[in-house]
Amino acid sequence: MIRAVVARDGADTAVVGVSCLADGADAVFAQAVLDAGGELVAVLPAARYREVLPEGYRPVYDGLLARAGRVVQLPHVTPDPEAYREAGRRMVDESDSLLAVWDGRPGRGPGGTADVVAYARSRGVPVTVLWPQGAVR
Repeated sequence: MIRAVVARDGADTAVVGVSCLADGADAVFAQAVLDAGGELVAVLPAARYREVLPEGYRPVYDGLLARAGRVVQLPHVTPDPEAYREAGRRMVDESDSLLAVWDGRPGRGPGGTADVVAYARSRGVPVTVLWPQGAVR
């Protein structure tokens, strides 16, 4: 679903995708951008962000990060709710539109998808929400 939207949106223009490269939908989106020949911009919430990612996912993260055309390193040392909130806002500020994989429910903490979608909407950034039928979080 994510790959199809990225491929469709990138059919007529060069795609630039902005992602924090988190495990899951963020990584699928980042890979789809690269597969479509687009440029990946990685927004890293904190210097120690990699340390909190699942160990088995770290090689994927490292590969995506190595292929990023630009890396935005935020000044936080450890990833915490404020670092995630700032990263989400930075992603929106760097974007013309937002593609969110989201169930529409409130977030489990600051800086989650609900916050990012609300921020994008408050800034007038168009939001496309994807949620596969039958998916659970």
